[in-house]
Amino acid sequence: MDAQAVARRIIDNVERVIIGKRQEVELAVMTLLCGGHLLIEDVPGVGKTMLARSLARSTGCIFKRIQFTPDLLPSDVTGVSIYNQKTNDFEFRPGPLLAQVILADEINRATPKTQSALLEAMEERQVTVDGVTYQVPQPFMVMATQNPIEYEGTFPLPEAQLDRFMVRIHLGYPSPQDEVAIMDHQREAHPVQSLEQVSGPEEVTALQAACLERVPVPGIRARRS
Repeated sequence: MDAQAVARRIIDNVERVIIGKRQEVELAVMTLLCGGHLLIEDVPGVGKTMLARSLARSTGCIFKRIQFTPDLLPSDVTGVSIYNQKTNDFEFRPGPLLAQVILADEINRATPKTQSALLEAMEERQVTVDGVTYQVPQPFMVMATQNPIEYEGTFPLPEAQLDRFMVRIHLGYPSPQDEVAIMDHQREAHPVQSLEQVSGPEEVTALQAACLERVPVPGIRARRS
């Protein structure tokens, strides 16, 4: 499988929506193929949500969006066990975290307790609720957005949370020429609505495995036991 060709196909497709941000789109796709998580720090309205939706549509992954607010609870993210009177047993209702591409929107508006609900899933690819462990689907990627820390009503991300992210990017405002192109593309409908799938979850998972196994790291030699 040609990883470079697949990555280029996904990047070109996402650029139909995210115009003028080639480097940022490349970093997002690279993070996905490396099995990492992405943190986007910027002001509202520069396309952070559209980047996540476009990436999920291009790869055919299940997309869930979590709007982080100060009153959001950890169970709203991971899921909750509810008692079913018909079966006289508790049933687990999965939260939005059990998807493939997760958009954690404005993550630093939630309290540290709620932010910590993401830690296990981002590191160990599993969620534990009431002592029962559930595996997250593959591929799995968290794309979190945060407002600048000087904005009112934000909480700084703890070091343990920041450590889970492989890459942090800034989108920034588009240039005047790109703004005109964006408006032209949205004249009749938003281009994300007609975005086609150019890859699949199984293909992304296979590429992630290939990247982890075959990418050499200069200066590190394997030691024989």
